[in-house]
Amino acid sequence: MDDRPVILLASHEHADYLLDEFGRYARDYDLRTAHSAAEAGQVVKGLAGQQLALVVTESWLPDRDVLETFHHLRTFVPTCRRVVAAHWDRFRDDAERFRPGLAKGKYDAYLLMPRGARDEEFHTAICELLSDWNQTVATPVVESLRVVSPTNDGLTLAVRDFLDRIGVPHLVHDPDSAVGREILARLERDPTDGPPSFPVVERWNGTPYSVSSVRDVAVSIYGRPDQIDVDSVADVVIVGAGPAGLAASVYAASEGLTTVTVEAEAIGGQAGTSSMIRNYLGFPRGISGMRLAQRARNQAIRFGTQFFTGWPATGLEVGGLGEPHVVRTDGGDVRARAVVIASGVTYRKLGVEAIDRMVGSGVNYGAAMTAAREMEGLDVYVVGGGNSAGQAAIHLSRFARSVTILVRRPDLTATMSSYLIGEIAFNPRISVEGCRCVVDGGGDGRLEWIEVEDTVSGERTRRFTGGLFLLLGAVAHCDWLPQEVARDPNGFVLTGRDVPSTAWREGLPPDNLATTVPGIFAVGDIRSGSMKRVASASGEGASVVPLVHAWLEPAPAVSEPV
Repeated sequence: MDDRPVILLASHEHADYLLDEFGRYARDYDLRTAHSAAEAGQVVKGLAGQQLALVVTESWLPDRDVLETFHHLRTFVPTCRRVVAAHWDRFRDDAERFRPGLAKGKYDAYLLMPRGARDEEFHTAICELLSDWNQTVATPVVESLRVVSPTNDGLTLAVRDFLDRIGVPHLVHDPDSAVGREILARLERDPTDGPPSFPVVERWNGTPYSVSSVRDVAVSIYGRPDQIDVDSVADVVIVGAGPAGLAASVYAASEGLTTVTVEAEAIGGQAGTSSMIRNYLGFPRGISGMRLAQRARNQAIRFGTQFFTGWPATGLEVGGLGEPHVVRTDGGDVRARAVVIASGVTYRKLGVEAIDRMVGSGVNYGAAMTAAREMEGLDVYVVGGGNSAGQAAIHLSRFARSVTILVRRPDLTATMSSYLIGEIAFNPRISVEGCRCVVDGGGDGRLEWIEVEDTVSGERTRRFTGGLFLLLGAVAHCDWLPQEVARDPNGFVLTGRDVPSTAWREGLPPDNLATTVPGIFAVGDIRSGSMKRVASASGEGASVVPLVHAWLEPAPAVSEPV
């Protein structure tokens, strides 16, 4: 049986031409053709266990509108990517007709059919879509790391989600499988200690070890901060590796500053959990948060940034009289002449004890990419009305039987981008319920039901569900910062003119991204008054570097009057 994923090419007149153009994919994908929508439907219905990765169709089919065809095919395979490859005779005329459908998420790309050999612009788009499908849907073919665990418990799921967020392909093997037994046979432990502690993960060098937290995995990949030479002082330490911290890492290192970046979780922060960001400048087909974050990380590493992941900052000791600032973590301290606070925010807790006890067992804070795959055929709920909630719902709809978004407001218009609202409205698997909140939940070992309250009438209903995804808004966690760094009543760091006038110097406020402590800056979501958008956070991360440079440069010498 052929187990290669299928690429379906549908065109009334140019199917053979497209088949020839897609010949480069024939080794890894099973190429199929169809000359009509009806033939395409028959191909999909007869897949017999093969996965449908991509459908490419001309902008005109003889028996059905192309967008209706996509909608019909997606009923059977909601995870496939969809491309319109318009023939050059029709490309301009059909573009206006198809553009609204692209905005509503009815398909993924509108491309000009290749006009000859090595049309790499066309194939770059195809490869990006296939890469996204392989990352979020397909079972990994190559295992960079292997995980052994008998169950998909909370810790195993957290480890898998961390690996997904940093772009490391992996598979989970049962301890009784051939691979599981082989890995466990090499695990160094005292046989008298009883069964090994799961999950077990292989290091890059092939040495297996038992994992007690996600931090163990992070340390095995990125190391500990105390591995920095204790006698060295970095020019700048960046706390947080979301979009703001990554942008600061790239620009600081590229301009010759010795740069160390410390991240509490996975590189990318909250943005790294987004399945698809469609409104970030320069990515017309969208980009997943993971890919955006890992590209930025690789860019920063190329310029010399040193990353340490899995170590939240626990304290900041303000330097003085020429002494550096010290960022403290449980893994070691980092000394630097300047500090950029880019630690971002976390999702607000629901505050329902029964729900919070089941985190990792059907309940997830944020859009857990790994957990989404576990929702196949289930009814799931997303709580939240921001862009992250919308992106999570769209991604979950590729797997779940139904996705219901619950929001306290009457609808999504006040809190979500229009393009996401349009995609949600078009998606038959997603529904939105306004004036709703979750007040209870339960199940035998994992989440099985939630209780939803109508905030207007007070009526409560029990809903059976296989998953609950909570994206409830931003909460600042800056308890590690000293009192010298001023914050607003909600805990966000004050900068520039928002700094209390009592902390101004010579009647002037600090620079726009500077805090109340000289040499300490704040960027991104953690900064009071920030926009809470990926693009604005990236802009602040880049903008802070000239301020860091100005702080590090020695003051010009003043000549004595003659």
